[in-house]
Amino acid sequence: MDTDCLSTESGGCECYVDVPEADSIGCVEVLATVCSIVLMVLTLPISLFLCFKVVQEYERAVIFRLGRLRSGGARGPGVFFVLPCIDNYCKVDLRTVSFDVPPQEVLTRDSVTVSVDAVVYYRIRDPLNAVVQVANYSHSTRLLAATTLRNVLGTRNLSELLTEREAISHSMQVTLDEATDPWGVQVERVEIKDVSLPDSLQRSMAAEAEAAREARAKVIAAEGEMKSSRALKEASDIMCESPAALQLRYLQTLSSIAGEKNSTIVFPLPIELIGPLMNFTSTLGVQRTTAPAHIPVVGGGGPSTTTSTSSPLGDPGHQPPME
Repeated sequence: MDTDCLSTESGGCECYVDVPEADSIGCVEVLATVCSIVLMVLTLPISLFLCFKVVQEYERAVIFRLGRLRSGGARGPGVFFVLPCIDNYCKVDLRTVSFDVPPQEVLTRDSVTVSVDAVVYYRIRDPLNAVVQVANYSHSTRLLAATTLRNVLGTRNLSELLTEREAISHSMQVTLDEATDPWGVQVERVEIKDVSLPDSLQRSMAAEAEAAREARAKVIAAEGEMKSSRALKEASDIMCESPAALQLRYLQTLSSIAGEKNSTIVFPLPIELIGPLMNFTSTLGVQRTTAPAHIPVVGGGGPSTTTSTSSPLGDPGHQPPME
């Protein structure tokens, strides 16, 4: 007999006494038990094949006598004894069982419709509760897993659903384990298998990702141009301090071009080298243009005179013959 005491609001205490079911066996049960034993003795040794049962290492047997659960808990593994006609038993498998949760159409917190399926692993922790407390523990666990999947995913955004699968699976496992604990079922693991998005949403996400990648590529290219321009500026400053460095750079460029076995080489000639030559040529041209020419002129028997003309040939030493 078990006694439970509960405190009341007035400060008192109320006690309740629970009488075990085994103590309330009536005369009918006793008579049926005696008749079953007599029948077993009369039908020996054939009754031995009906009275002794065997369960495997991974199984347990829950025995009912005249509809009442027998004391002592589940039997097994090994051999156990039942009385004919009044005892029946139910085998429970203790191994881990897995099942697929059908794809569920879920509306996420940010109003996106996705299709999600999962897989659940569970096992029987208490065979007595699995038989007595629930009619079909396997079917009940499957329905509860599908409902829990929809409820948990409905509180998440699409980004969280795609990136936080481990956290979502752990949350589902804890929720299912708490709900199935009174049934003697222990949920060991929950895994989300696949998340299916609508085709239009997939195209939109692909376009968004492509635009983001292009933006990052442009930023990286701009940063590279900025760094290269800074390097070129520093190099130009160094070359301005030493003019010979520019000539060495020209020679290095020529060497690299010649190594590619090209037939045509374009070599840049510095303005500083041809500047004096151009000045000398322009000075020489001006001198030729401004130099006077002495040409004698004879007229009327008087004294000869000379006129200054420029040579049409541009040569100051050339004089026409005298008449």
